[in-house]
Amino acid sequence: MVSIMSRQVGGAVAPTGWTGAAIALLEKLDRTQGAALDDAAAICARAIGSYPGFHPMVELSTTFHTQVVGTNGQRQAMFIERVEGLAEVILRNFHLSAPDAMVVFSARGVTANPIEMAMGARRRGLPVVAVTSVAESRAATAGHSSGTRLLDHADVLIDLGTPIGDALVAIDGLATPVGPGSSVTGVAVVNEIKVRTARLLVARGGMPPVLTSESVVGNEESARLFDAAYDEHARRLARVLAGREEHV
Repeated sequence: MVSIMSRQVGGAVAPTGWTGAAIALLEKLDRTQGAALDDAAAICARAIGSYPGFHPMVELSTTFHTQVVGTNGQRQAMFIERVEGLAEVILRNFHLSAPDAMVVFSARGVTANPIEMAMGARRRGLPVVAVTSVAESRAATAGHSSGTRLLDHADVLIDLGTPIGDALVAIDGLATPVGPGSSVTGVAVVNEIKVRTARLLVARGGMPPVLTSESVVGNEESARLFDAAYDEHARRLARVLAGREEHV
């Protein structure tokens, strides 16, 4: 049997679990990070010029650990993200220059890879938007030889607002809390930036076709928008993948 604890709120019964804590965290993000999100969207709108301009840089060696243990496990991912010099190896695959921009996500922001991605982007003249938990980052021991954290290399800092340790729910009888909050606020930040960037692009008349479900626009128009958006993304990505910068 599974039971859910609850508490009385304004005459109604409300759950006291992760969902309620996550809602409160999202409300905090909305209340406190609006200006930073606007600044990030302005940078993105200048950089991409069109909606398909967002390009994820996801290294499987540091992000793919669904096995947990064994091959491609969590231990390896955590080790690799602490290796200094890896970020520059990654960046050498891209030709990055103004007006490109970099958005770096790291809940703690103290390991080598995200820090050096931000440092490398700035050396290339790119503005850096850092998405991290300020409380968590400042409480954690700096893990980079420079003694700096990701937030030290940000032109715009977006605070995830998560508490030290990230977990949101305390359980009686358990020494440590559970239920991370950075995942939900991280997704919220991504979508807020996308929406606010779209609003800016529409205002300047630069918004291209957007991928839209056939249930909204019909099969034929949905297929056309799909091809148009991905063709535009490929065109823009071709420049970025042209080769490494000679000046770096």
